[in-house]
Amino acid sequence: MAAGNGILDRIYNPTVAHVLNPASLRHLAREWLKEDTPSFDFAGFVVGEKEESAVILIKSPGVLAGCPFVDSIFKELDCKVEWLETEGCWLEPTKVVARVSGKVRHLLLGERVSLNCLCRASGIATYCKKLQKIADSCQWEGELAGTRKTTPGFRMVEKYALLVGGVSTHRYDLSSMIMLKDNHIWTAGSIAQAVKDAHVVGGFSTKIEVECRSLEEAVEAMEAGSDVIMLDNFSPEALKKASADLKQQFPKVIIEASGGITEDNLARYCIPNVDVISLSRLVQGYSIVDLSMKIQKEGRDPQNPTVNL
Repeated sequence: MAAGNGILDRIYNPTVAHVLNPASLRHLAREWLKEDTPSFDFAGFVVGEKEESAVILIKSPGVLAGCPFVDSIFKELDCKVEWLETEGCWLEPTKVVARVSGKVRHLLLGERVSLNCLCRASGIATYCKKLQKIADSCQWEGELAGTRKTTPGFRMVEKYALLVGGVSTHRYDLSSMIMLKDNHIWTAGSIAQAVKDAHVVGGFSTKIEVECRSLEEAVEAMEAGSDVIMLDNFSPEALKKASADLKQQFPKVIIEASGGITEDNLARYCIPNVDVISLSRLVQGYSIVDLSMKIQKEGRDPQNPTVNL
């Protein structure tokens, strides 16, 4: 069983979108739209500003994620989004997930930008659900977590998608937690010195995690005052022994396993005494969920807008 310290209990929150700052959403939406149309919208001249409506369809099975970013994009374009499906739900192909209405050239300005967010966020959430199912089948009570190996400029979407997928975001950025890795330790001279220096600036409010390659390094880190130990690139057998030894000596330690963990071997790492398993593949190795947006016209099938009735 994972450490019963309360912070690792998974509680599903259907209002996960409340973690997002509206100002940050507006900023991202504006930057994405400016990037995609830095000067003239030539194709927009063709369609003009008549009012139209469109549907967003899911074309491959998966978990819907990224809705707040789509809302923000179309809000910048004075368009209205009506969601027909709930974020976090599993959906099958050809399902209409949303309707969008507004000036037609504005709909098309937001089309690709919003779909880029939706496809990628849904891909991450789908992969998270898949891996969480493996962990649950092992009756493991710890947390799966993404890493900081996110796409530059797209971190908020990827980290948000982890939450929708039901896993932990880990630290959001370098300011979220003090993580001392090999380069920090080598530069500082020792684990003990690195942890001591980190306490000077982190104080009581910031946890300190140390990347350790052996049980001896982990013990040194804990004796120096670390809160979290990352056992890096341990085999499942070595991880089982080291985590048990650490919990016996330091019952309150949070133990994270990382390095070399994949979908294929994840079950072997779902070990008692391991509280967190972090995988970079959650934000690097996912496949997108395919979605598309189609302008609706009279006499067109809403479930398949490319087919006339």
